[in-house]
Amino acid sequence: YIEPKPREPSTHQYDSDSAACLNFLREYDLLDHFKLNLETNHATLAGHTMEHEMEVAIGAGALGSVDANRGDELLGWDTDQFPTNLYGTTNIMIRLLKMGGFTTGGLNFDAKRRRESHEPEDLFHAHIGGMDAFARGLKVAAKIIEDGKFDDFVKTRYESFDSGIGGQVEAGSISLEDLDSYAVGITPPQLASGRQERLENLLNDYL
Repeated sequence: YIEPKPREPSTHQYDSDSAACLNFLREYDLLDHFKLNLETNHATLAGHTMEHEMEVAIGAGALGSVDANRGDELLGWDTDQFPTNLYGTTNIMIRLLKMGGFTTGGLNFDAKRRRESHEPEDLFHAHIGGMDAFARGLKVAAKIIEDGKFDDFVKTRYESFDSGIGGQVEAGSISLEDLDSYAVGITPPQLASGRQERLENLLNDYL
């Protein structure tokens, strides 16, 4: 695996995120030989969400494994905390379920207890809590996919790409010159609301 690592050890890294790593693999014809190991804390340090990093890797057929942790969004370094955020674990599991699960790798705890959690008992709280967070995330993700409400919204929002000029764009069968001519000759479209707040509230209903 190749693991994107922003800010480790310097502020500028050539392997800073999924896109940078994939570009390296494509440049040297290595995509058939490597997959990406993605870490939530590294996604945070790269200025991305873990969902973004996973979508980029999955789109290239290159997601191999996931380091199960989280980071402190207010700090600029790798804190490797145990995963306890149910929004995060749910979003990770949605993408893993939709890709059909791992074909290699898995969920790996790249996490450490906090300095003040120095007793052996804290090891149990940390590991069991992390596993429970992903187990709950899996159950919520399965319910979200089964209900199909988010998928239905996305399908409706982008249905213009299923036919006509939108279908040509998606198929890559139309040129920029043709698109320019088309845009000049039409009435400006009315943009539909993205309903972000509604969708965020819907996710809360599942949790």
